[in-house]
Amino acid sequence: MVLVVLSITTVQAQNYPMYSEIYVNDFAGVLNADQRDRLRGTLKELKAKRGVEFTVVTLNTLQDHDYSGPIEPFATGLFNSWGVGDAGKNDGVMLLAVIEDRVMRIEVGSGYGTSMNGPMQRVIDGTILPQFRDGDYPEGLFAGVEEVIYQITGTYPGDYDAPQYEQIAKRGWRWAEGLIAGLGGFAWALLAPVGFGLWRGWKFISRRRPRKCPNDGTWMIWLGEKDDDAHLIKGQIREEGLKSADYDVWLCPACDHSHVIRHGAWFSSYSKCPRCTFHTLKTETTVLTSPTTSSTGQAKDDYHCLNCNERWSATRTLPVRTKSSSSSSSGGFGGGSSSGGGASGSW
Repeated sequence: MVLVVLSITTVQAQNYPMYSEIYVNDFAGVLNADQRDRLRGTLKELKAKRGVEFTVVTLNTLQDHDYSGPIEPFATGLFNSWGVGDAGKNDGVMLLAVIEDRVMRIEVGSGYGTSMNGPMQRVIDGTILPQFRDGDYPEGLFAGVEEVIYQITGTYPGDYDAPQYEQIAKRGWRWAEGLIAGLGGFAWALLAPVGFGLWRGWKFISRRRPRKCPNDGTWMIWLGEKDDDAHLIKGQIREEGLKSADYDVWLCPACDHSHVIRHGAWFSSYSKCPRCTFHTLKTETTVLTSPTTSSTGQAKDDYHCLNCNERWSATRTLPVRTKSSSSSSSGGFGGGSSSGGGASGSW
């Protein structure tokens, strides 16, 4: 009975919102009518030209949906609950922004594997979050959607049918515009490598700066990767092995007091386990029966924590596929699924 209770409590019930269309579901109300139409047009063009379902979702807070954990499991669950993307190719994309919680995620279909984790993280960090931090959510969404589309198709919106030389020229112009805007002038481009090197050096020095023991004031010693494992617990060692986190350990030579500092990975395919709380949870989704235009489908989500070895599965119903033309914003998703790929950010 104890095992049954534990397996039940590890699954947190979520109240996923129902979508009104497959392109823009602005539940937080950050877009006006014209902005929604503009964004919808971009996403409809992507669907018509490349066959990729890309949906943008804004929420006020995750607590409105009976959820209080990290955004990653919620985003994966919402993606799979809606069935974003083609059921066969699993190439869907979801951009989820939770405004009051100040967190966001770009979730991608399982067809991409882990190939999009890095590119999506760069889109979040370099394009979306700077706008969000300034409170300009519409511009952050517009710019982010364009960059995501470029990463998954190699083409910016509006250029799908343009000659190759024209696409290359436009890419160069966009790159130059971004460089000038971001650096305040082309001359700064010469200093960018130096600045990046200095930033990396500062991060290294910051992590290795001398520290005093809080017990006796003795200067502590930083332990290397091989020696610090003796002062880490099983979950921390497992996170390092999965590269979902890195730990620094400082040891006092006088009293043997140790100080452990966690550095989370910028992006990881492992989410936080609700039982042991370490970022060692892997999710795999299997479509049992694909939905059709006349019947629902079924999918199974398998959860496995590589630290505490907790396992559980949950089945869910995939919505009926609705026939729709590229000129219509209504209809249902294609029954795609995600295994947790993508990237997250906060502002």
